[in-house]
Amino acid sequence: MKYEKEAQQILHYVGGSENIKTFTHCATRLRFTLKNDDQVDESALRNLTDVIGTVNQGGQFQIIIGNDVKYVYKALQQFVKVSDEKIPENEEHKSVLNKVLDTVAGIFVPIVPALAGSGMLKAVLAIVALLGWINTDGQTYQILNFISDAIFYFLPMLLAHSASVKFGTNPYLSITIGGILLHPTFTAMIATARETGSAIQLFGLPVTPVNYGSSVIPIILTIWFMSYVEPLVDKIVPKVTRIFSTPLITLFIVAPVALIVIGPLGTFLGDGLAGGIRWLDNYASWLIPMVIGTFTPLLVMTGMHYALISIGINSLAKFGFDTVAGPGMLVSNIAQGGAVLAVALRSKNVKLRSLGISTGISAVLGITEPALYGINLPYRKPLYSAMIGGGLGGLFLGIMGVGRY
Repeated sequence: MKYEKEAQQILHYVGGSENIKTFTHCATRLRFTLKNDDQVDESALRNLTDVIGTVNQGGQFQIIIGNDVKYVYKALQQFVKVSDEKIPENEEHKSVLNKVLDTVAGIFVPIVPALAGSGMLKAVLAIVALLGWINTDGQTYQILNFISDAIFYFLPMLLAHSASVKFGTNPYLSITIGGILLHPTFTAMIATARETGSAIQLFGLPVTPVNYGSSVIPIILTIWFMSYVEPLVDKIVPKVTRIFSTPLITLFIVAPVALIVIGPLGTFLGDGLAGGIRWLDNYASWLIPMVIGTFTPLLVMTGMHYALISIGINSLAKFGFDTVAGPGMLVSNIAQGGAVLAVALRSKNVKLRSLGISTGISAVLGITEPALYGINLPYRKPLYSAMIGGGLGGLFLGIMGVGRY
């Protein structure tokens, strides 16, 4: 009942169902794409008991709830009636940076829970194996290991779906494209081509023998390309045959272009990005984690941390470890948690102390928005302290060559 009441109040203050195009949630925030931001009563929203703060960035109006966000979201679904009619975005009002950030966030936010769960399972397996509590040659370990690895290998298929939602393509056709890149026959052809030096050809055109398991950029570029092909085909084909002719022609165009052009190009860009980061690591390994450790709170406020997360995932896919997002964000999270826990320890205000303890624990475990918007940003000094602590922690990790595996 509590969440239903909160959901109704939120709905009222964002302008009602008629003002909502789409809405979703991430780990701590409700994310709305609204028709008219002027109809929002931000002051009233911030005064709600369970609302920590509000942010309007990247074309989204975001309400920071904290760890209970999924319950508020489910309650909100009962009252929001969003039309299925596709409403054109007011892209002209967005800067290029906002468009990029909105796209990156829209693609990566939905898969974060799966990444977090699989990553934590890998961490637990690593610890129990290190302590000798499990036989790494046994089937139990091997099965748990491939369970934790599955999302990383099939990452193109997950990204295909989230990218399809963002770019407005058919999600199942998009997943099919992701499956094509990972098909066992194709991967076997790649392995054979690499061993023998033979060529792979499609219509007489060369197909670069690239393994797309765990890749990030190729599938995103492919679905972006598909977002132009599919509606064009839909307009050209007769209406009576559209149900089968549109997907047929779209697949026939997009899949070959992905294998011959976009896939290799995306791989080249991903390799170049990862190579540039490794080069920087070789010559100034302390720099990236120190900068990220210092400025992660500001990146979170602007949504730019999702760009870093995508770079980190790309590094994990290419090299098996990440020195970009993981180390710097780790110490920044802990520093923010430490800052709000210090406020809780020093404060005589019971409500502030309670908020500091709950948000501090959440921040240390990796979810910093409640701490950032609830205490650090309003009181400023804890934010400055967290940035200094995060920067020094990042500097230490950089000097010691710490990475996320």
